[in-house]
Amino acid sequence: MSERHRAQRILVVDDSESTREVLRRNLEAEGYTVQAAVGVGHALEHLQTGPFDLVITDLRMPEVSGLELVRHVRENLPDTEVIMVTGYASVEGAVEAVKTGAEEYLSKPFTDNELLSAVGRALTKLGHRRAGNGRPSSSMLARYGLIGESTPMLQLGFQVERAARYPATALITGESGTGKELVARAIHYHSARSSSPFVAVNCGGIPSGLIERELFGHKKGAYTGAGESRAGFFQTAQGGTILLDEISEMDLSMQVKILRVLQEREFCMVGDTRQHKLDLRVIAATNKDLHTLVQRGRFREDLYYRLNVLNIDVPPLRDRGSDIARLVQHFGAKYGREWGQAMPTFSDAAMAALERYDWPGNVRELENAFQRAVLMAAGDRIEVSDLPSAMRFTVQRGAGALRSLAEVEREHITRVLEELEGNKSKAARILGIDRKTLRAKLESPQED
Repeated sequence: MSERHRAQRILVVDDSESTREVLRRNLEAEGYTVQAAVGVGHALEHLQTGPFDLVITDLRMPEVSGLELVRHVRENLPDTEVIMVTGYASVEGAVEAVKTGAEEYLSKPFTDNELLSAVGRALTKLGHRRAGNGRPSSSMLARYGLIGESTPMLQLGFQVERAARYPATALITGESGTGKELVARAIHYHSARSSSPFVAVNCGGIPSGLIERELFGHKKGAYTGAGESRAGFFQTAQGGTILLDEISEMDLSMQVKILRVLQEREFCMVGDTRQHKLDLRVIAATNKDLHTLVQRGRFREDLYYRLNVLNIDVPPLRDRGSDIARLVQHFGAKYGREWGQAMPTFSDAAMAALERYDWPGNVRELENAFQRAVLMAAGDRIEVSDLPSAMRFTVQRGAGALRSLAEVEREHITRVLEELEGNKSKAARILGIDRKTLRAKLESPQED
């Protein structure tokens, strides 16, 4: 088996079990790693949890056509090739498949040589494209300090690489705990400004009356108690990068000043009349939908478009599949070094519980859960009983008696509220409902 084949993963999609098995057997005999899916929906689940080099899909399948899968891959997975297979060969079908984005088109029945030749051509083209574009792999992600191999993380790695290459203003979005500051640091330390300062500012943690002089600094005598001049965060970050985290918490009057900084590339210290030129990159981050805040009049539209030159959306942990196991390994190595001791391992049942959990707090919550489990473990193996109650509950009840949809729904709502410490507004956003609906579901009587 060659090293080249061992690294290449192929997803076979066909509603015919015999066809899937023939393709799997022939490809595995050549050393490829093969996964099979019975239809487009099943294929999308596989694509969500890990990267594939090549997708081989049938054209005509129940419910969703293979052409829709080709479109999905082309629009969302630029690092994956596609081969279309069909028993209904026609010139029009071949043209449509190629126009949609299939690299190759095979008509049934085809020989083993025809299959392997098509696969070889598609993967060779993929290799040439990767060499030209430098697409990130899981090892390249690690270079950025990012852990994972799922498709959303590989896409994030590509965005980080592009953002590091160009000096444009960037807006990083994503739920709380996903690692937005880590992404900003990765961009800075792999950019041309890497030898200059990186300054992270938590805009939500600075009172509105103080934020201007914290950002821009002040001159001596600018206000009562200002006995000397002091530089602000923008001056400290000169030549480097400033991260304006939680920028959605900034009030409208301050947003106007930030807009001027981005437009004119200069600022004025509090109590001064002289303008200071800026030479730095601005990255903003938020866990809120700025576009919605613009529509509600809580965020300036012109500032939104100034910030949103490069938009990088950090995926939530629940969409990252197998990355949970990799993150657990990472935390084990990290705390093993920090605490100077070997970390206990997770049992299969405990790891299954982690992978089934929704993680409303994302990677930050996983890291906290890891530390707690290590501290609670009685021996060198972490069991389900060592995990937080919400995670234990999902495992214990999952194998129990069948329950009504209302009961399952209420259980999930309760668990989300517990994790968010009773914050109904945030819970409603995560659940995709409004507060009135949430209240009604909580107040509805439970069945006996």
